Amino acid sequence: MDIQLKRGLLDVCVLASIKTDESYGYQMIKDMKPYVEVSESTLYPILRRLEASELLTVRTAEHNGRLRKYYRITQAGLERLEDFKREWNEMISIYNFVTREAEDNG
Repeated sequence: MDIQLKRGLLDVCVLASIKTDESYGYQMIKDMKPYVEVSESTLYPILRRLEASELLTVRTAEHNGRLRKYYRITQAGLERLEDFKREWNEMISIYNFVTREAEDNG
């Protein structure tokens, strides 16, 4: 898969994982696991990039004597998810066109 496409897909997966409630890194990995495999070394750069883009916010809180970062989606992040849904419908149409052509010529 094209690395830029996969990067964009992972970004929206992370946003979707915190769409309704804040979460922390390990929990996001567990939440996404049935759908997409994401490692910590992949997740944390995504979280930093999304924070820099103001698509999510972060707060730090103590949990069991350690500091944990909790991430929450922003309005801009919610808008990015809606944009993705609209874009994905276009991608599905393109996919249907490409596969139809392949079937017609096969």
